[in-house]
Amino acid sequence: MLEIKNIWKTFNANTVNEKVALKGVSLTLNDGEFVTVIGGNGAGKSTLMNAVAGVYPVDRGSITINGADVTDLPEHKRAPYIGRVFQDPMMGTAASMQIEENLALAARRGQTRGLKAGITKMEREEYRELLKILDLGLEERMTSKVGLLSGGQRQALTLLMATLRKPKLLLLDEHTAALDPKTAAKVLDTTERIVQKDKLTTLMITHNMKDAIVHGDRLIMMYDGRVAIDVSGQEKKKLTVETLLEMFNKVSGSDEADDKLLLS
Repeated sequence: MLEIKNIWKTFNANTVNEKVALKGVSLTLNDGEFVTVIGGNGAGKSTLMNAVAGVYPVDRGSITINGADVTDLPEHKRAPYIGRVFQDPMMGTAASMQIEENLALAARRGQTRGLKAGITKMEREEYRELLKILDLGLEERMTSKVGLLSGGQRQALTLLMATLRKPKLLLLDEHTAALDPKTAAKVLDTTERIVQKDKLTTLMITHNMKDAIVHGDRLIMMYDGRVAIDVSGQEKKKLTVETLLEMFNKVSGSDEADDKLLLS
């Protein structure tokens, strides 16, 4: 579903601030695979996700989604393939619009807009059933303005909107980092349920090593612009934070993971 071949990305090339963020990264995600990505600050996680989304053009290499080469496509032309949830709960929704209106916008994504009536009775019932999945009581508040919701409620709604049309690829960019631990856990559980139910190919960045181990069926650790560790299956199920740090120390040749990962 996603094939990344030898992509490179340099910021501020040929200046004193030059930073090579991605160094020949290659990665393949099979259909329905849920991959968590972890790494310290500056490891290349966010640059990788932004390169896939089309925010940053790559210097060289290729990116293919569902068989289509999107390497040279701008961000808006990749949108039909991708659903994305950002770290900031304020992004991804329209605060001044109602919950049901936000869902209607997500449902009509990519469609030609006409002059017909806004939300039908059938659609409203469909949205009500979808909101029940979140277990937040939002199905009883469908006419409430999104700006009145808490950060956790808003992020859960954003997740629902990003997956409403079942994207080829779901990108989760530290989507629980701004939430308190209890709310973050609830949003992550909801994420897991939606991804499993719709069999969505998912790439999730997190700073939390425990979350990276517990969720998904494959774990990737990035270091210095490269994929340093790639584990899946039974090997991933046996992982602990301690064993993951040991693996990182071996491949990086240092013990800096303790600070770079645990403290970030």
